[in-house]
Amino acid sequence: MDARNEGMGTLKGRSRVAQQDSTSSQTAKPVARAGLLRSGMVVSVMTMLSRVLGLVRDVVIAALLGAGSGADAFFVAFKIPNFLRRLFAEGAFNQAFVPVLSEYATRRTREEVRELLDAVAGSLTVVLALITALAMLAAPWLVWVFAPGFGRDPTKLALTADMLRLTFPYLLLISLTAFSGSVLNTWNRFAVPAFTPVLLNLSLIGAALLLTPLMDEPAMALAWGVLIAGVAQLAFQAPFLARLGLLPKPWPSFAHEGVRRVLRLMAPALFGVSVSQINLLLDTVLASLLAAGSVSWLYYSDRLVELPLGVFGIAIGTVILPALSKRHAEQSAEHFAKMLDWALRAVLLLGLPAALALGVLAEPLLITLFHYGAMTDHDIAMSAMSLRAYALGLVAFMLIKVLAPGFFARQDTKTPVKIGIIAMVANMVFNLMLIWPLAHAGLALATALSAYLNAGLLARGLRRDGVLVFQPGWGRFALQLGGGCAVMGLGLYLLSPNWQVWLGWGLWLRVATLAALVAGGALAYFAWLAALGVRLSHFRLNG
Repeated sequence: MDARNEGMGTLKGRSRVAQQDSTSSQTAKPVARAGLLRSGMVVSVMTMLSRVLGLVRDVVIAALLGAGSGADAFFVAFKIPNFLRRLFAEGAFNQAFVPVLSEYATRRTREEVRELLDAVAGSLTVVLALITALAMLAAPWLVWVFAPGFGRDPTKLALTADMLRLTFPYLLLISLTAFSGSVLNTWNRFAVPAFTPVLLNLSLIGAALLLTPLMDEPAMALAWGVLIAGVAQLAFQAPFLARLGLLPKPWPSFAHEGVRRVLRLMAPALFGVSVSQINLLLDTVLASLLAAGSVSWLYYSDRLVELPLGVFGIAIGTVILPALSKRHAEQSAEHFAKMLDWALRAVLLLGLPAALALGVLAEPLLITLFHYGAMTDHDIAMSAMSLRAYALGLVAFMLIKVLAPGFFARQDTKTPVKIGIIAMVANMVFNLMLIWPLAHAGLALATALSAYLNAGLLARGLRRDGVLVFQPGWGRFALQLGGGCAVMGLGLYLLSPNWQVWLGWGLWLRVATLAALVAGGALAYFAWLAALGVRLSHFRLNG
């Protein structure tokens, strides 16, 4: 579309808005588009708060449980519903529901939107309630499937099953929370869903500190914390939906046209955007067969990778999906392509230095956060190996978060599922190749390699469809980023003391030194970019 036609489209759009305002009793349209950069920053700030509290949570858990049997049991009991949450709620359901909801919000009446919300909420509740009940009954078998190595220790298997009965209802509660968040995001209320995970971390910290003394098995307190968090997160979002007049009255209706479309899109989407989560779960299965502590080493290193992934990658993916869905509903192909290009540049701008910093500062980060109480020097060394392997795949994890919405926004879920299957098979091949020479670190490296394959195939598919069109300036942008990363990485490597030195320091010296290194590295990186002409204004784009 040329500038002249785009201007005419804008005038027509304003005319439609005026008509919608005059019939506000019949329509339920999202608020005016916010800038993607601003929306992304809002989600990033809230996600940063959640991730920081998540690290505090993990510091408390590490000090309380270390990397022993109790920790392994809790991590598996939490990972199973959390995996399904990411697969269904944040993965398949979100990617299927948001495009359909965006279309209803753009083209349908208020009453039709409410009927869709009621039907989807009711149908989702019925399905997940049934799955939850069955899972609680079959808890020991689920543990054996997801962590077969626990079968060698009946006590550990029984403890994990008892925890799973408490943690699995979290899937139902958090999926309904994700449903609420999808509605709020579609109406450009990004801050509330982004803040909601903070409640999980606060619940687990509170449970660890307050309930642990009351339990015969300390790790059981954390399972109660997960259940409490699910209730709190769902209750927190309800008033904001009510304020928009969109609080659903759940009533299952699998015959509803919108529900049928969501289900059709969900089925293949299960393998699409959530492939990285499936790969992480496969890591857990194989890690349970390795030396004691392997599950925990992978968990602690994965938690550090999740910080930049959530703050940058998931934040950008969160704001880009409803924006792309709206552009597709409006048949604005040119702006659709510009949004994808913007998302790729934003991910690389932040993802590359974050991955490099994780690799260079692996041991200092782990020591500062986790080397207390039951966490040993050996645990730090083992966790650092898998952290570096995961860091190699961080950029790919982020790219998947912004490339997959390019398909889902166009209601194409078949292509990502084909790519997902290829990536999963590749991950298993890489696992079998690398687990013997590198043990748990080989599992992390396999996940990273399969993520690059996944991202590459997604990008190729979008290019083939003509919706990923690289805008001018990529060559210069690559040189700018490469130089900035080189300056930052060299500075961190030369200025950071040997990691054994960090072991003898107290908490505040560790924190102060790490903060200085991170701030100095970020300053060097962005100063280099600024000197070469990169400006924040270059990344402003309306949603």
